[in-house]
Amino acid sequence: MDTSEPRHEPDHDEPLRDEPDHELIEAAAAVARTRARGDRHTMAAAARAADGRIITGLNAYHFTGGPCAELVVLGAAAAQGAYELTTMVAVGDRDRGVVSPCGRCRQVLLDYFPGMRVIVAAADGPRAVAVGDLLPESYVWEDHAD
Repeated sequence: MDTSEPRHEPDHDEPLRDEPDHELIEAAAAVARTRARGDRHTMAAAARAADGRIITGLNAYHFTGGPCAELVVLGAAAAQGAYELTTMVAVGDRDRGVVSPCGRCRQVLLDYFPGMRVIVAAADGPRAVAVGDLLPESYVWEDHAD
């Protein structure tokens, strides 16, 4: 008799743990291909909201440190009433593919959405990881914690 816990069988729409959300990658890539122009907009990002919507954005490069595409997506999501984001990806212009988030974005994503999955570049292709895995031993923004 099998006394082990029943295993969760993922449904066909649920990505595997490390399997990236390819629709999300393509959404960001499409924005990068069609909207990134010149030196002001070089990165696109896309996030999946808990309700399934995809929100996209572009970085706003400026020598003073304009916002990264991931941060633009956070503002766009809030403006659209999407306050629960589950997955984020950034894609570079000129067919650079998936680009892992910078340190600032990693910290912001962890602070805002500690359960988020982030699609990162890896030697064997993009993969989804927990945002907390991108910042081991991370700082916790206590004033922001619920």
